[in-house]
Amino acid sequence: MTGLVSMTAPALAAEQTVSPKQSPNDSRDYRYLKLENGLRVLLISDPKADKGAAALDVHVGSGDEPDDRPGIAHFLEHMLFLGTEKYPEAGEYQKFISNHGGSHNASTSFQHTNYFFDVDGEYLEPALDRFAQQFTAPLFTPELVDRERNAVHSEYTSKTRDDSRRFFSAFKAALNPEHRYNRFAVGNLETLGDGDAALHEDVVAFYREHYKAELMTLVVYGPQSLDTLEKWVKTRFDDLPSGDRSPFPHEAPLLDTERLPASLKVEALKDTRRLQLYFPAESLMAQYQSKPGSYVANLIGHEGPGSLLDVLKEAGLVSGLSAGTGIDTQENAVFQISMSLTPDGLERWQEVVALTFEYIDLIREKGVARHYFEEQQQLGELSFRFAEKTQPIRQVSHLAGNLHAVAPEDVLSAGYLMNQYAPERYHALLDQLRPENTLVSILAPGVTEDDAQRTDWYDTPYEIKRLKVQDLTSTGALSHLADNLSLPEPNPFIPEDLDLVKGERHEKPVKLSGEPFAVWYGRDTSFGTPRANLYLSLRSPAARDSVEDKLLTQLWVERINEQINAYAYPAHLAGLNYSVYNHLRGITLRVSGYSDKLHELLDSLLQTTLNTRLAKDRFELHRQQLIDSLENSRKDKPYTQALGLLSEKLITDLWPLNEQLEAARSLTFEDLQAFVPRFLEKLDPVMLAHGNLTPAAALNLGSQVSARLTQKAEFTDVERTDVRRLEPGTTALTLPVKHSDTGYVRYVQGADTSYPARAGYRLAAQLVGTPFYHSLRTEQQLGYVVFANAYELMEVPGLAFVIQSPVAQGPELDRQVKAFLDEYSQTLSDMEEADLEAQKASVISRLEEEDKTLRAISERWWQEIDRQNTGFDTRQRTVEAVQALDLEAVRKLYRTEIEPLMRSVLITTETQDMDYSDDVAPAEEQPAE
Repeated sequence: MTGLVSMTAPALAAEQTVSPKQSPNDSRDYRYLKLENGLRVLLISDPKADKGAAALDVHVGSGDEPDDRPGIAHFLEHMLFLGTEKYPEAGEYQKFISNHGGSHNASTSFQHTNYFFDVDGEYLEPALDRFAQQFTAPLFTPELVDRERNAVHSEYTSKTRDDSRRFFSAFKAALNPEHRYNRFAVGNLETLGDGDAALHEDVVAFYREHYKAELMTLVVYGPQSLDTLEKWVKTRFDDLPSGDRSPFPHEAPLLDTERLPASLKVEALKDTRRLQLYFPAESLMAQYQSKPGSYVANLIGHEGPGSLLDVLKEAGLVSGLSAGTGIDTQENAVFQISMSLTPDGLERWQEVVALTFEYIDLIREKGVARHYFEEQQQLGELSFRFAEKTQPIRQVSHLAGNLHAVAPEDVLSAGYLMNQYAPERYHALLDQLRPENTLVSILAPGVTEDDAQRTDWYDTPYEIKRLKVQDLTSTGALSHLADNLSLPEPNPFIPEDLDLVKGERHEKPVKLSGEPFAVWYGRDTSFGTPRANLYLSLRSPAARDSVEDKLLTQLWVERINEQINAYAYPAHLAGLNYSVYNHLRGITLRVSGYSDKLHELLDSLLQTTLNTRLAKDRFELHRQQLIDSLENSRKDKPYTQALGLLSEKLITDLWPLNEQLEAARSLTFEDLQAFVPRFLEKLDPVMLAHGNLTPAAALNLGSQVSARLTQKAEFTDVERTDVRRLEPGTTALTLPVKHSDTGYVRYVQGADTSYPARAGYRLAAQLVGTPFYHSLRTEQQLGYVVFANAYELMEVPGLAFVIQSPVAQGPELDRQVKAFLDEYSQTLSDMEEADLEAQKASVISRLEEEDKTLRAISERWWQEIDRQNTGFDTRQRTVEAVQALDLEAVRKLYRTEIEPLMRSVLITTETQDMDYSDDVAPAEEQPAE
């Protein structure tokens, strides 16, 4: 798999008012402008949009912090949400966004802080007004400064057992100590002090020094005209302070070549084995038209026959590989190659690294060739030509960051551009990828000694050792594998027929006749792309006969994916994607992309499924990976484990984790050999063909599938999985976890599955979500993870209150949740119909949100097929049910079911011994309340 080049540097071209180059498939209007204060702005007008969105990216992050205030940039991000001169109430911005069908968030990285939101299109102007005030007139209320440091600390503690965070802390220790990237960036109570006046002064000073218009980019998207959007922006963002600022330069190299080659070994808590090779490189930011990073990564990360991944996989040493540019500060960069190792691969990691350098040598010798460039160029042009819309909130956030990195005219196309064949640049990067230039990192359990160093903030054991070049160049027993390495062949899956089929779009799929199983078809070229999506579900009674059969289904799917991968990877590069996944009734094969050669990939995938080449060594590898995965789920965040236990208790065909582990350890290769034909004996298939396809093409696909299946299977019916209905009262469970935080889930189940009941719980979640967060998170500071969401399972409505807290135990959290429910009853009593109508409009807005891609429609139809709703009208009927609700009905639902917790499950976690070598005890059920 190839990686994407990060784009986070200042724009490289002289700025002027321009219209960015856009995809021929993009009908929106764009305008780039620069305000007098230096703010760079991109406006997007889409008259068909149902949402408005905006993002502001500040070219400031943890790399700009003073030495004595680690985490101040992240803390400032939090503070800007807590009141402004015009809107002084903390949480008013969040409440407005939530009440009008939107969402919001922000993130802080080394060089950037990105703020973004979306909202119903008609409310974009007042939302933008509130958004702008956060940057032009924040309050920094002293008491909130003290309180919000606890939220930052909770965010920090929630991830102290997260292996990614722990590894990152050790990786920073291996970087050049002269580079600011090696700092602690999150912040906690220690780095943010006691919340005294000094912290208030420091956060205000950091804001005043760094939050300047010249360092900001803004993207605004909405259904309004460009002139209207421009007027709104100028009115609200002209007040941003300017200061003739430029981004902080980070000139020191990220990796010090004087300390290379070296190894970094990091102790993992989960059963994971990850190998990464890091190389210092020059910045690739300015080279986005020739893309050296992407060119080289495409060859190293290729997964076709003879690729590095294919050869190492066949040898049983790795299970995944990716490559690409990681960190890039504009001054310098790091190129990385990442691999997921098998247990054998971990033992032989030096040989794996040596074989990697053999492959890089092959690329250096024969891989810099115009035909590889032209193929990548052609695929990029295809992707840009038929680019589909993305969610507005994601698009504005991405583009705001991109505006710092590329010329304004290229901001939409930069990721697709491959305009300049630059062999000298490709060779220059490849020349950096040498053994003497390498930091090799290994993340796995048991790789460090007892006396290993530990990182300051995450207490992660790690070891850094100098290596010799010869340590990384001897392939040892793997030397024969070098002969199997080869560069990619020309891609046979590049589409040739890109015409759109003629005919009206289907508003819902139709069932085609002539096949012995259900084949649903929908023609759709409304997105202007020659793409289609095919879904084939193979449901079998054997998939859920026992916990062993559930796991054997999963192991079979792993082998199918592994067997097809090398053949199908070129298809993936050419815009054809596939997925094979197991579910409660069996497995699903999904193929999507350009319709021209979709049938070829589907047929190969189906043949691989029906004639899987099972192998004992691969079975043992996949079984161990399954065991690792099951064990790792017991090391997830406490609230995640609690939600997993909730699903186990409610869904009939799920088995407890301990039972799954016991079964996985006892499975044999012979079990799998016997299971696959038993699964295929009786099938309940169903298929959906949607997109740029004619009815004849869909019928041919159905016949193709039918011919394959009837050779193997007798067709039958497999009933849908059910949800256990709770009796009145509370089922209380305590779940032991190895984490210092407490996880809390309180789930309330609806009385029936009628549309009014489902609509009622959706509306209840909308009503309580923001005040619940504001009360328990913002005001009481009980934890970083606090939310109340609708929790519908198989059409059974429900509401879940979820908390992860570093400061309170289960009983206290439950008391606070009950107190909130009691207090909210009065809020509901005081509510007027007009207030309820606004909340209903927000729920309806989310339900009716425009499908941005063909895939979104396909997924929605596929869910309807699964629930056997041949009217395909769940969304419409839910909207009608929400519209019909009035205050009396909502109050009745709240006071008879939700507030008294009429049918509920309470799950709280309890901290166990943190020694990860011991098993975790199963959850204990407590007497009902």
